Amino acid sequence: MSLPPYARQMNLILCHTCEQVCSAANTRCPRCDSLLHRRKPNSVARTWALLLASMICYIPANVMPVMYTNIFGSGSENTILSGILEFWHAGEWDLALIIFIASVAVPCMKFLVLGTLLVTCQRRSRWAMRERAKLYRLVEVVGYWSMLDVLVVALIAALVQFRSLSTIDPRIGILFFGLVVVLTMFAAMSFDPRLIWDAEVEDA
Repeated sequence: MSLPPYARQMNLILCHTCEQVCSAANTRCPRCDSLLHRRKPNSVARTWALLLASMICYIPANVMPVMYTNIFGSGSENTILSGILEFWHAGEWDLALIIFIASVAVPCMKFLVLGTLLVTCQRRSRWAMRERAKLYRLVEVVGYWSMLDVLVVALIAALVQFRSLSTIDPRIGILFFGLVVVLTMFAAMSFDPRLIWDAEVEDA
């Protein structure tokens, strides 16, 4: 069974703005008048820059306090990890789990997946191409909910206020965490997933 032809072989190109399929002979999209490119310009370089910037911001986001908690009369400034432990030891395991998923698991997953995609694309690797494409879709889907990471402290604060003798206030570390979320969202948007398949196209 023969494989269907690639868009490049059919002399077709996709508009990055409106996703109109156009002839590669055109320099601009006939629908939205945007410049046409076979791949997002400087996709790998831009994604690396945004990813590294987000990883750098993740250091102060973890080292500096992100919130001040006062639970049952005991007040302290907490980093992300110390806040998780404090909620856990106070019996607030549900709040600890929310913070861990939104502030630790999701950002680290984005770092790992985007870094893997960038390295394998630069090496023109044909390893697990379908699985890597699915990983990118996973990061893309998670990206739609990334702003929940930024609002996690506000959410926790609202929940804590309903509990007696407990208060919570944000601190400067949450600003760096907000930068991490925004930069990883931009990194995922700047990456062109079609680069994953370029190695196969070159061998075809």
